[in-house]
Amino acid sequence: MFELPNLPYSFDALEPAIDAATMEIHHGKHHAGYVNNLNAALEGKEELAAKSVEELVGDLNSVPEEIRTAVRNNGGGHFNHSLFWEIMSPSAKATGDAPAEKLKEAIDRDLGGLVKFKEDFAKAAMGRFGSGWAWLVVDGGKLKVGSTPNQDNPLMKGVSEFLGTPILGLDVWEHAYYIQYKWERAKYVENWWKVVNWAKVGEKFAAA
Repeated sequence: MFELPNLPYSFDALEPAIDAATMEIHHGKHHAGYVNNLNAALEGKEELAAKSVEELVGDLNSVPEEIRTAVRNNGGGHFNHSLFWEIMSPSAKATGDAPAEKLKEAIDRDLGGLVKFKEDFAKAAMGRFGSGWAWLVVDGGKLKVGSTPNQDNPLMKGVSEFLGTPILGLDVWEHAYYIQYKWERAKYVENWWKVVNWAKVGEKFAAA
């Protein structure tokens, strides 16, 4: 069955961009809840439980209808958050981390450069009404920026209108920022770039 991954850093490691209280609740309560609910939905369904979370959410039509919504919401929540923790790092605060050459070249080629990409990514994050995610994905060898509602993600063929292999994702649910930033989602989005782990994003780009 699925397990809550350990954070690769302490709860306070991303401060001041993301505070310890938010991280503790976000990881230990919200993400843990998605994992527990996903496991509950898959109880007694060994064939489905043996799949990776990517396989599950990437083929929701193979999931029985009576648990499909639970797998969509909680499997999506598990995948999305697992990626989210990975693509952040406290080292970025000190090093001024930036995309490696191959990823930077692709951003220049497909998205008009790093400044334009960040602007468009922020628009995707701010333009998502209510809860959801902003994404950088690889689709057909090219980079794209978009967003999905709730815990949907770009792996969900037949469900999501925005498809691709996610290599960077930003959680814009209120639980991701409201303790620290209150209603100021824009400030959260702006400060989040300070902790993006571009080395990990580059690895995911190379593997996509």
